Amino acid sequence: MRILHLANHCDEVGNGIMNVAVDVACKQADLGHEVLFASGGGSFVDLLTRHNVIHSLIEQPWRRPIRLGLATIRIAHLLQRTRPDIVHAHMMTGAVLAYCCRKWLNFALITTVHNEWRRSAILMGLGDSVIAVSDDGRGRMRARGIPDQKLCVVRNATLGSPRRSSVEPDTTLELQRPAVLTVAGMYHRKGIGDLIEAFSRAAACNLDAHLYLVGDGPDKATFVDRARSSAFSDRIHFAGFVRDPRPYLLQTDIFVLASRNDPSPLVIPEAREAGCAVIGTSVGGIPEALENGCAGMLVPPNDPMALAQAITRMLSDPDERSQWRVRARDNLEWLHVDRAVRETMAIYQDALTRRGTGNCARRDAPAARG
Repeated sequence: MRILHLANHCDEVGNGIMNVAVDVACKQADLGHEVLFASGGGSFVDLLTRHNVIHSLIEQPWRRPIRLGLATIRIAHLLQRTRPDIVHAHMMTGAVLAYCCRKWLNFALITTVHNEWRRSAILMGLGDSVIAVSDDGRGRMRARGIPDQKLCVVRNATLGSPRRSSVEPDTTLELQRPAVLTVAGMYHRKGIGDLIEAFSRAAACNLDAHLYLVGDGPDKATFVDRARSSAFSDRIHFAGFVRDPRPYLLQTDIFVLASRNDPSPLVIPEAREAGCAVIGTSVGGIPEALENGCAGMLVPPNDPMALAQAITRMLSDPDERSQWRVRARDNLEWLHVDRAVRETMAIYQDALTRRGTGNCARRDAPAARG
């Protein structure tokens, strides 16, 4: 099968959309498919090349109409030259540009919706098949008017990622223990402010605990100011963006994801694989990634008090924390990237077989507990 992936860029910046797209493209090429990737470029190009994925440098600047017109022409020429069976758009710009070329070229258009809360996500409905990354995401897209027969679910997975498999994690990192950790973009929707407040409450009862915040983003300055105003600011550490969070995950006692909105975070499988005791908010795809509370403790979003109580409970009870560690590492197979690739390829085949019918069979992950 000849497959073309479209994305705005191809850079390693902690963007889950990009990580998923690169993982899938590399694995598809490893299976023997002819895989192309068109983007504005970035540090992942070398990885794609090593996996025999052909990268085409095509900037897709949706905020610049003139340059976007040029991108449309270049993508049309690429499509004419390569004649892919499948075009898989991971971002809104690629979905629109590919759709504009459908009149002259014959391919099945697949879209993956990662940020379904955005207004522009409705444009991902242009695909013949629309992949949501969680049941919650599928429900949101259905509520926005995307026909149910178009919608499929492929839950995000990252274990066995080509981005990690050849790199051994650094073992020299030492965190001050007990360590509470999050790995997330510094955005308000990630609940970083809630986590800082919750930790400050929990730290009053756990005088040795430290909080580590790994990630970067536009709201970081706000969170730094909030941490400075905490009575426990000396125990709140901003580590910035790291390409491989495994050293932090392997050192931590409790991993927390306090998101207010999160479609299907890749860090949850990574935290589970590392054997962290996990606390997550019951929003988006987090409950699905934690198997409805079987693999991690779930708390309400936007509730620093409830989060503080959960952190305190885990910090004060080593036996319970140990039990959550064991539960996190159980039933990991369905979180392997190979499962996501198999399901994606099946959706491709359905789209090719039923082209023009919009009839995409539902495909869920192998049985998760709960």
